[in-house]
Amino acid sequence: MLLALMTDLHANREALEACLAHAQQQGVSQYAFLGDLVGYGADPGWVVQTVMEYTKRGAWVVMGNHDAGLFQEERQGMNPVARQVVEWTRSQLSQPQLDFLRALPYRVELDEVLLVHANAWAPDKWEYIDGVMEAMRSMHACKAQITFCGHVHAPTLYHMTMTGKTGEFLPTPENSIPLSRQRRWLAIPGSVGQPRDGNPAACYASFDTETQELTFFRVPYDHDSAAQKVLAAGLPAALANRLLTGN
Repeated sequence: MLLALMTDLHANREALEACLAHAQQQGVSQYAFLGDLVGYGADPGWVVQTVMEYTKRGAWVVMGNHDAGLFQEERQGMNPVARQVVEWTRSQLSQPQLDFLRALPYRVELDEVLLVHANAWAPDKWEYIDGVMEAMRSMHACKAQITFCGHVHAPTLYHMTMTGKTGEFLPTPENSIPLSRQRRWLAIPGSVGQPRDGNPAACYASFDTETQELTFFRVPYDHDSAAQKVLAAGLPAALANRLLTGN
């Protein structure tokens, strides 16, 4: 089975359409969406509805902090811009779409794979995996051989040996990486809807469950149109600029 891993969609229709089309061309047969379907972008209704349709075909979805923020009064950890977008986003979603987001789990376990938005040690606290120490903490907090997570908007791969030595690897797009069963792994595909590594192209990854090979992808999309829609919706200009620059 070829599994697509998409995270931090952030209501960006143009980026999600491009990634879904690319994944189909790659022969992907299953999908996992690792949270933050909404927030920052101009098309939350379309993005949530699309993911809902994929779940009817067996896709897995977990809760992200921007999804959870729709239902939390304090919106812990959110900056003022994110809080402003939450209010606007809620007004754009139907009740069935809100109900879908509210019911999302914080984690999904699949045999030797864990799907989670932020980390394994406290999935509902939204702490970031910013480096080797946090990656090690997350891997020690679960039994999965491979953890796929989002929250960090730049593609990264961590690996841990049987003795606990942990390293970081910056993947090259479209190069297949064999995930040895002699190690444990934590993979962050990067963001579909709002990349922040200086490259505006959308990010996602695919995992072959038979060969244990992981491939990261960068997918160019019409970020100019996505940015213009952010401005037209009356959302902060900084969010549009981020789509143009990838920062």
